[in-house]
Amino acid sequence: MKFEDYSIVPEIKKSLAESGFKRPTDIQFKSIPSILKGEDVLAIAQTGTGKTAAFAIPLLSMLHKENERGMVDFVRCLVLVPTRELALQISEVFRQIGKYSNVRIFCLHGGVEQEEQIDTLIDGTDVLVATPGRLFDLISQRIFHLKKLEVLVLDEADRMLDNRFIHDIRDLQKHLPKHRQTLFFSATIDNRIKKLAYNLVNNNAIRIQISPKDPVSKNVHHSVAFIEMDDKRFFLESLIRDNEDRKILVFVRTKVRAERVNSAMERAGILCETLHGDKEQKERFRALENFRKGINKVLIATDVSARGIDVEGVDMVVNYDLPDVPENYVHRIGRTGRGRSKGQAISFCSTEEKPLLEEIEKLVTKQIEIVSISKADYEFTLKNSESAAPDLAALLREAEELEEQLRKKRKKKK
Repeated sequence: MKFEDYSIVPEIKKSLAESGFKRPTDIQFKSIPSILKGEDVLAIAQTGTGKTAAFAIPLLSMLHKENERGMVDFVRCLVLVPTRELALQISEVFRQIGKYSNVRIFCLHGGVEQEEQIDTLIDGTDVLVATPGRLFDLISQRIFHLKKLEVLVLDEADRMLDNRFIHDIRDLQKHLPKHRQTLFFSATIDNRIKKLAYNLVNNNAIRIQISPKDPVSKNVHHSVAFIEMDDKRFFLESLIRDNEDRKILVFVRTKVRAERVNSAMERAGILCETLHGDKEQKERFRALENFRKGINKVLIATDVSARGIDVEGVDMVVNYDLPDVPENYVHRIGRTGRGRSKGQAISFCSTEEKPLLEEIEKLVTKQIEIVSISKADYEFTLKNSESAAPDLAALLREAEELEEQLRKKRKKKK
């Protein structure tokens, strides 16, 4: 089936044709008809399979038709996402697909002044793509309301329903009309989250699951190398030098480690940038844009970015640290091998991280291929590294962060 065969408005078909989209992906093929019918949908599909377009295409078509009968001064559709980067990315997808439509699209997130955002919301918008923090700030100030909302979309549904956001989602329900269309999209979802999701959709919700047994895209070749924690920077340096022309995304566990790894690479003469929550919004945008344009080939990020980076041509993902949450492994390596492109992912696993590796292998339902490193090669890499000099400032920051984590744990026990 081709997009031109769907009962979507000509304006959307035109933008899809110009963008080279002829046939839907599996998740789009299964989701679009149900969304057009106004049905609730809970969809699970691998990262990089076109989930955003799966709900953007039918929603834009529906909203365009409704606007032909007259614009409204309220929010029609709310797309709720966990990060600013993802909010901006999804907004851009809506704008590209809906560029010939009459649909108004607005992105609401923190890190910027709220005055201009307030003016737009008061006038109304058809699609509001938002992060929870700024959304609830403005609702609590009674700047706008969601009483007439027609469609709620939770993208990265598992993250939106985890412990960090679940209270916000429950509070949000108080501000929503009971009769609405609700859509959930994610790459992963466990049984606990699934139960919460089912409580938010109606009993006749359409359940769609693509490739449920292996959440990792077939386009990604992923492997693991056993490297001790203190030696990882030497092997990262070697890996980057061996792949100088490739775009590499490196994931670390904490903000402090991101800066520490960046400093180590700088001492070795390798240009990198970092992306994490302690960065000012302008710095985060700039780092991501430089990486997108290829000005900077290496980006070091925390998990805050695992779900917000959709950069064309990411050749390799490096899990410098294994993630604490197994599902984040899927989201991390899903930044490469998107669409029809091939990608490579390699994880550095230290002795203390082996239990994390076991949990990840349970999730992906198979053992991850091991890259064997001989003792001679291991020692050669350490001996020839240019990043060996310690970064005392970074070591101090990491010690302070560890102390803060221990303090919080002791407080919880009390």
